[in-house]
Amino acid sequence: MKLILIISCFAILSGCAAAVIGSAAATGVAVIHDRRSAGAVLDDETIELSALSQILQHEELRQYTHLNVTSYNYLALITGEAPNEALKLVAEKLVKNIDNVRAVYNEVQISAPSAVLSRSSDSLITTKVKTGLFKYINTPKFDPTRVKVVTENGTVFLMGLLTEAEANMVSDYTRTVGGVEKVVKIIEYIPEQKK
Repeated sequence: MKLILIISCFAILSGCAAAVIGSAAATGVAVIHDRRSAGAVLDDETIELSALSQILQHEELRQYTHLNVTSYNYLALITGEAPNEALKLVAEKLVKNIDNVRAVYNEVQISAPSAVLSRSSDSLITTKVKTGLFKYINTPKFDPTRVKVVTENGTVFLMGLLTEAEANMVSDYTRTVGGVEKVVKIIEYIPEQKK
């Protein structure tokens, strides 16, 4: 019986190790396609985790708001809902004070936290936009995985390091997706690449 238990534990732990290695490999592949440096990708993840931690530690933000922070190339986007302007500004101040944040885009709406149904609809819109961008996979130099898509209450925020032509193509497509009410580009433009 002890031998079976030991073998079972080893099999479970081996599976965890494979999952960790698989996740690291997937991140490595994603970094290869990203226009950000590997350091910037890691820093953006750190910014997001720091923001989440600080929001959860702030009692009023934790209790009365629904906030998300997305970082791309050191630009932080805050989305969600807060009951008043004061808490919206508290969230912005917390995020501004995180190391490496270059700018904060505070798109928090003053309202009650969104319902689960609304959040599910936003997730579906995000998925439709992300998958739909793959129809442009044959566009020279364009990689749809370089576009970060965030949806909140039907508003789609597009983030990335894109050429002006890429940004226009992505935003034009996004406007055609069902359920999208508004498109906001938080994009850093890079020079057009020579063919």
